[in-house]
Amino acid sequence: MSKRPLAITIVAWLYIVVGVVGFAFHVTEFKTLHPFSYDTTLVEVVRLLAVVSGIYMLRGKNWARWLAVAWMGFHVIISAFHSLPQLGIHSLFCTILVYFLFRPIATRYFRGG
Repeated sequence: MSKRPLAITIVAWLYIVVGVVGFAFHVTEFKTLHPFSYDTTLVEVVRLLAVVSGIYMLRGKNWARWLAVAWMGFHVIISAFHSLPQLGIHSLFCTILVYFLFRPIATRYFRGG
């Protein structure tokens, strides 16, 4: 496996941190009367997917970068139902993410050679 690019390390750790912090924040939304509300459970699963993506990007798994892009794409779609600035920011983040995850050096890293 080739040496991990710094950009991949940063992106992966950002995904891990955002996922863990988001999970911890949203876990307080579980209520004892309705412990498995669909909205809260879905949010938590999405946060865990960020953590999984970050961990496996650090390990050089190609599917993890696709999961990271899908995760951000999901947020772009969701933000389209909110405000225009939120859509713009998520779209910008998605563009930057795709740039760093699919540069030739990143592709070599994820291919293992």
